[in-house]
Amino acid sequence: MELRDIEYFAVIAQHKSIGRAAEALDMSQPALSKSLRRLEKAIRAKVVQRTSTGIELTAIGHALLAKVSRLRLTMDDISREAADLSEGRAGHLSIGTPPAFAPHIVPMACETLLKEAPLVTLKLTVSERVPLLAGVRNGALDIVLALMEITSTEDLVEQYLYDEEYVVYASVNHRLAKQKQVSLADLVQERWAMSDINNPSWLRLNEVFAKASLPSPKIGLQAPYMALRQRLVSASDLLSHGSREIVRYGAAHFPIVALNVKNFSTRRKVGVLYRNEAYLPPVGLRFIEILKATAKKISNEAR
Repeated sequence: MELRDIEYFAVIAQHKSIGRAAEALDMSQPALSKSLRRLEKAIRAKVVQRTSTGIELTAIGHALLAKVSRLRLTMDDISREAADLSEGRAGHLSIGTPPAFAPHIVPMACETLLKEAPLVTLKLTVSERVPLLAGVRNGALDIVLALMEITSTEDLVEQYLYDEEYVVYASVNHRLAKQKQVSLADLVQERWAMSDINNPSWLRLNEVFAKASLPSPKIGLQAPYMALRQRLVSASDLLSHGSREIVRYGAAHFPIVALNVKNFSTRRKVGVLYRNEAYLPPVGLRFIEILKATAKKISNEAR
């Protein structure tokens, strides 16, 4: 059964005449009659019968016409959905993000996208760098956020979003929190909370201490969830290391504060990645635009 034959049948039923229907469709009567025969052959039943006044529908023809009306609505829906998809207003998007970006830039961008495209469906995966890159490479994820300088991305497209500044933070009741400025040497004897020893943030912190010819930071707590680390830092003498935005976000929930550490400055480039030469749905392209605008807004607010 061909869709065009069903459409032609609906026009025949409307005009009750092969001739008038052919005129309305701007096609020849033989071609329209052939289409009608093709449809009846496909459904193995007569849908029209000729009378002295023209064409009348059979019982099966009436049943088919009722289905055609619903089919036309479905086709209209498909056309609208296709337009929405092509313009990034609908569709499905799988997003991967490290825990460091999950509380602020990703939900802010998702909120903007869902407001302008309420038909979009999103799947968020929060994980560490290696699983995220594996996910985007095998197609499980459409796009991921990642630190650009530490990833091997020859098979991926990278688009820069913003520079993220990392700071040391502690409980507001920590003895160092009361000082206007502290040195790296002041931090040597402190114990730290971190996710794991292979985390890029922890590795970067070790590099900072090594460049200052100081011993590596001491691990006091390992916990995979950032909110858990912030809560435990706020209730102890532990220090931790994270982006300024994450600390600002955490400070709204826990009594933590960024320390002013002399000669301590670590900035990392954050980007969005997706597979090279692979299909990225229009909603994905729109989400990247929103991410860039959100990153710019965050950067401006941090100044």
